[in-house]
Amino acid sequence: MGNLDIIRKKGKLSPSDVIFLGKGIVNILLQCVLSLQAILLVLSPEILYISPVFVFLNTSVYFLTYYSFWLTFWLSAHYCTSITNLSYEFFIWIKRIVSNFLSHLLFLTALGVFIVSVPGFWTVFGESPFQSPENSTEASDIRVHKLFSHFVPANTLGCILPFCLSLLCLVLTFSFLLRHVWRVKNNDSGSTRPNLQAHVTALRTIFFLLLMFTFFCMSQVLLFLQNVLLLIVSLSLRLLSPSVEAAVIFQASNKLRMINLRRFWIKSRRNTET
Repeated sequence: MGNLDIIRKKGKLSPSDVIFLGKGIVNILLQCVLSLQAILLVLSPEILYISPVFVFLNTSVYFLTYYSFWLTFWLSAHYCTSITNLSYEFFIWIKRIVSNFLSHLLFLTALGVFIVSVPGFWTVFGESPFQSPENSTEASDIRVHKLFSHFVPANTLGCILPFCLSLLCLVLTFSFLLRHVWRVKNNDSGSTRPNLQAHVTALRTIFFLLLMFTFFCMSQVLLFLQNVLLLIVSLSLRLLSPSVEAAVIFQASNKLRMINLRRFWIKSRRNTET
């Protein structure tokens, strides 16, 4: 809603606002799917024994999570190329496509994540994981092989690769700002120091989003441990992750924060007047 206000007033969103809007939509969908999964697990777990329901929920969670990771990378790349102004050809190319073809880039990213995650997960989880065939040992070996052969490339492309790229952008941006602050501090010309608050906010945003990566990986590891308490912790981390990421988005965008504060202030004044 905040971004719709910006579009109505200015007619165009900045690249960071477009990525925030995409992450917001993905977060809403991911929160709905995770909440539905949790409700079914508590109130009616037998529905999860239905293979299409199980496959749809898990495939949706992985697709939305992987896409959110790639959106984090594009946001990190936008901040990095905007702040550092590196002269390497690769960074100039990244800056150009993020500035001019961001909507096409996000669509192609979603398509690539869909191809990587959805068909493979439907193949792996096509059989209900709760049903045991007659030859259970052979079927279990085949299932583990299929699971391993798909999860490794899917997690590499959907999780590890965007994490490493985002971390690289974070390190480059942080090192550039440190050098910049050092040069300004040791400059004898007497020029005033620039305001680095926006750059610090960008670094803090990338750091918090990468921290969300870590929490997701921890929750995935905990799922494989045969412990009820750890399973509850893992599901809780996954369930809370979209809301925490939404809080990160709001602290990163001054426009969204001001729009919501203004709306809250107007509503509170109307309530006091009535």
